Amino acid sequence: MKVLVINGSPKGKRSNTLRLTGAFLEGMGEQEVREWTVSQQNIKPCLGCFSCWNKTPGKCCIQDDMATVMEDLLWADVILWSFPLYYFSVPGPLKNLIDRQLPMVLPFMAADTVSGGHPSRYDMSGKRHVVISTCGFYTAKGNYDGVTAIFDHYCGKGNYTSIFCGQGELFRVKELSQRTDEYLSFVKDAGREFGNGSISRETRDKLEALLYPREVFEAMADASWGVEQSGEKTDETLGFTRQMAALYNKNAYPGKEIVLEMYYTDQDRRFQILLTQEGSKVLSGGFRDYTTRIETPFAVWKAIAAGETSGQDALMQGKYRVKGDFDLMIHWDRYFGAQTEKTEPAKSGGEKPTNMNILLIPWIVFWVAAAIDGFYGALISIAACALVPLAFYRCRKTVYDVLSGALVTACSIALLLGCAGRTVVPLAYLCFGVLWTVSGFLRIPLTAHYSMNEYNGEEALGNPLFVKTNRILTLCWGVLYLLTPIWTFFIMGTAVGSWVGAINSVLPALMGIFTAWFQKWYPAKVARGS
Repeated sequence: MKVLVINGSPKGKRSNTLRLTGAFLEGMGEQEVREWTVSQQNIKPCLGCFSCWNKTPGKCCIQDDMATVMEDLLWADVILWSFPLYYFSVPGPLKNLIDRQLPMVLPFMAADTVSGGHPSRYDMSGKRHVVISTCGFYTAKGNYDGVTAIFDHYCGKGNYTSIFCGQGELFRVKELSQRTDEYLSFVKDAGREFGNGSISRETRDKLEALLYPREVFEAMADASWGVEQSGEKTDETLGFTRQMAALYNKNAYPGKEIVLEMYYTDQDRRFQILLTQEGSKVLSGGFRDYTTRIETPFAVWKAIAAGETSGQDALMQGKYRVKGDFDLMIHWDRYFGAQTEKTEPAKSGGEKPTNMNILLIPWIVFWVAAAIDGFYGALISIAACALVPLAFYRCRKTVYDVLSGALVTACSIALLLGCAGRTVVPLAYLCFGVLWTVSGFLRIPLTAHYSMNEYNGEEALGNPLFVKTNRILTLCWGVLYLLTPIWTFFIMGTAVGSWVGAINSVLPALMGIFTAWFQKWYPAKVARGS
């Protein structure tokens, strides 16, 4: 398939719309593509002399690049028009190109058109047209009447495919790439579907959804100009902070007001962002007691926001510090992440979350039941292991879930074969301890596979502070269960041996309390730089 791209943006290759066009072409797959960047071509305005009709039929009297453009229009199977909305229509240079196509039509009035148009000089019936455009309004709806009027006449109403996207300026903002990249993936899907026939209703619904809610976009847009309503220039740090505040997702409001204080150490500038149930507000004076304070060089925080620097790595390297409640930092994406008109809580850990109960239940059943009665305890434990896979319909399994089922089953079979419970039960604790301890030295420790559900899912696994916190906890639990077999062996030789499972639940309960405390204390300690 031969595709002609007409880039009508005066920005040329820096066009925001061209990013959508690129995604669409990528979705179409390998094609023969030619591209015209109108702003770089010599295309003069039409003179309205009609020489192309009555003096030199089909040929314009102006000698410039338009003759080659018309050759490519005839060559192409698909003509893709790419441009931003300029004052509710197409940019001026592109309008020149459209006007200059007069030689491609005949001077006679076409009887089959309602408005009395002109028939084409060439057979254009097999060509397909795609119109892709972005605009600076929060929505495309109601703003493209002028554009659709042009292309309804040019292509015929309903004879072209259009993708109109509001909030187009956001595609150049690196800080918002998570949301804009998602939208570009929908445009890519549209290209693939177009290449196979037509764009589905499901994909169109995704393309027509707002990138951000109106109030969020307009607050960001207003702040981006760097001027106050009075016309005075805004301090760069204040404008940046206002844009950050505009991204606040009020659906994440935790039930109490949050005061986020930003102190830009290299600029000696301080601002506060109030996060409330109604929205956000930036204070440049009249400060309140902060709940969370970030002390950072302005350049560092801008680099983090733009995705040029990992926020987690920068924190571990001491490039910025956090004081006060660290919970805001842990759930940063929940408060300031990408959001659509109807924001829903993010699902963690992929389609299905992991569940540590799947790991623990077979072990707990075995330790309690086998200590009371070896034979029946082993049968109950095997039954528990057999039922665990049913949980995988709702939860995602990990390698540790599978290993646990296999190890508990093996210990249960050992009891059924006549092995002494006083040996097998401590051995089970030892296996459990080895499982935790070994994982503590792997790239991702055991606990991280489960606790990530509360910290942005798999994204947390790329956070070095999160991983290090879980590594320490995993090793602590591993040491506990490496020591447990020692006293378990001796307890089972006494009169209270059948209670060993209950006795061994005391220290894990205390370790659980320690875990809950450490998960909050340690990251906050690192963030404070102390």
